[in-house]
Amino acid sequence: MTVAARESLAQGEVLLEGFLALGTPEGFRAELIEGQIVVTQPPDGDHEDYISLIMKQVIRRSGTDMDFSGNKGLKLKSGGAYPKNHAIPDGTFTCTELRLFRGADSWMPCDGVAMVMEVTPTKPGTGEAKRRCYARGGIPLYLLVDREASSVTLFSDPERDDYRQHCTLPFGKPLALPEPFAFDLDTTDFL
Repeated sequence: MTVAARESLAQGEVLLEGFLALGTPEGFRAELIEGQIVVTQPPDGDHEDYISLIMKQVIRRSGTDMDFSGNKGLKLKSGGAYPKNHAIPDGTFTCTELRLFRGADSWMPCDGVAMVMEVTPTKPGTGEAKRRCYARGGIPLYLLVDREASSVTLFSDPERDDYRQHCTLPFGKPLALPEPFAFDLDTTDFL
């Protein structure tokens, strides 16, 4: 290993240690995304309403029993010299039979996660970076509710640093969610 590689590894370890030791104020959340510590303020009510609308549909209409966690910390692969990414999606769905949340630490591996979702706005510049983190982690589905564009996007088929497929529809149009969900997400109430 070269001197530069050892120094980069040591800097990454120091960054991860500092991140994990942060005392984040109540209601705020801190993430480590591609070598940057990102702190976001508590969300507004509309943000939480979108999450609630989606969560209720998934729980009621999915072809499989699903568990949901809001703001669950996920450890994800990094792209290069950065330490492991630590992202907190607005929502994480897993198949109930897996019981992934039971006994999990604050930061759990993403193995077995069926879908993550995010509702904008996020801190500028983190949206694409988080998408890459979710794809690297092999999370099969990533649902993005874009309030500014009044659209919903489903990213699927992760490969390396991104998702190979995505479908974007305006609010009001149904969005087909594949297995294990197997239903059309109704976005009429998003308007």
